[in-house]
Amino acid sequence: MITLDEIKNYLKNYDGDDINIMEVCGSHTEAIAKYGIPGMLSERIHLLSGPGCPVCVTPSSYIDRLIDLSKEPDTIIATFGDLIRVPGSKKSLSDVRGEGAEVLMVYSPMDIIEKAKAQPQKTFIFAAVGFETTTPVYATLIDRLVAEDIENVKLLTALKTMPQVIDHLLKNGAPIDGFIAPGHVSVVTGYGIFEPLAEKYGIPFGVSGFQGNELLIALYGIVKNIGKGVVKNYYPSVVTREGNLAAKELTDRYFTQSDATWRGMGNVTGSGRLIAKSYEKYDAKSADLVEDHKKNAACRCDQVLMGKIKPYECPLYKKVCTPMTPQGACMVSTEGSCFSYLSNGRRD
Repeated sequence: MITLDEIKNYLKNYDGDDINIMEVCGSHTEAIAKYGIPGMLSERIHLLSGPGCPVCVTPSSYIDRLIDLSKEPDTIIATFGDLIRVPGSKKSLSDVRGEGAEVLMVYSPMDIIEKAKAQPQKTFIFAAVGFETTTPVYATLIDRLVAEDIENVKLLTALKTMPQVIDHLLKNGAPIDGFIAPGHVSVVTGYGIFEPLAEKYGIPFGVSGFQGNELLIALYGIVKNIGKGVVKNYYPSVVTREGNLAAKELTDRYFTQSDATWRGMGNVTGSGRLIAKSYEKYDAKSADLVEDHKKNAACRCDQVLMGKIKPYECPLYKKVCTPMTPQGACMVSTEGSCFSYLSNGRRD
């Protein structure tokens, strides 16, 4: 069996054709920076950060809709913290909170259950953003709302699915030779969900954990399988081919597949989830969100997310666009590629 030192030596001294490998998980983007992975690789192995940060791919029209809802009487917007600073077309939720809107930061969607019971005169709008990893959590929230007959909570959804956007990237010229498959997503979906894409495009997928050694092992496997349409699971402690069947069943009960708008990339067919019609009373008209707007026309987040440019190639990077003054969502979240590059001084 090959040792970790041998893997490190191989990746550092690789001298074959240039290879572009994209991670499509925001937590992988953070981990790659944290463990200094780019510095352990040959100059011919290039890492690209894809559309795996849910905050980064949420369209500005979604933020605008939340802002509009926050202005309605007796309405409270509940959201995770990193969404508060995401820019809409003109303002962020942080801006309108400073103007008096009720914007509640929570750590779990379940946090609003007791609050909604205690304030029946208020309408709580939960900002449901995420991928296959968090969609079952929102399904669990709806399950509780149904079971306890709570009617003053609604969800404004911007839920995305990974396989369809990966297909979109590859169909539209993203220069990718292999993927670090999203570990958290794969726990729910199973790694089998990526097999059709691997076969269609003849490229390898490697499911990875989030420790430095796990990422290096996955990268080694991907490099060794370049040109082959295979999916390899390097995270067997938690990922199976079938995934979490109970979570998938709950998701399918409360959500249906839909098209979705991705910030900077427009509409991607079949890449979203909407609340099923049978439970539409819990939906804050999420299907109305179709248009995206750039706060700054010079922002090139779309090309960063598709792996066509590195963050520092955007004309706004580190100038007018910083974590304190983000012009695009890639700079807002700690999982965003622009934030990662700037905070860690990456130039790979």
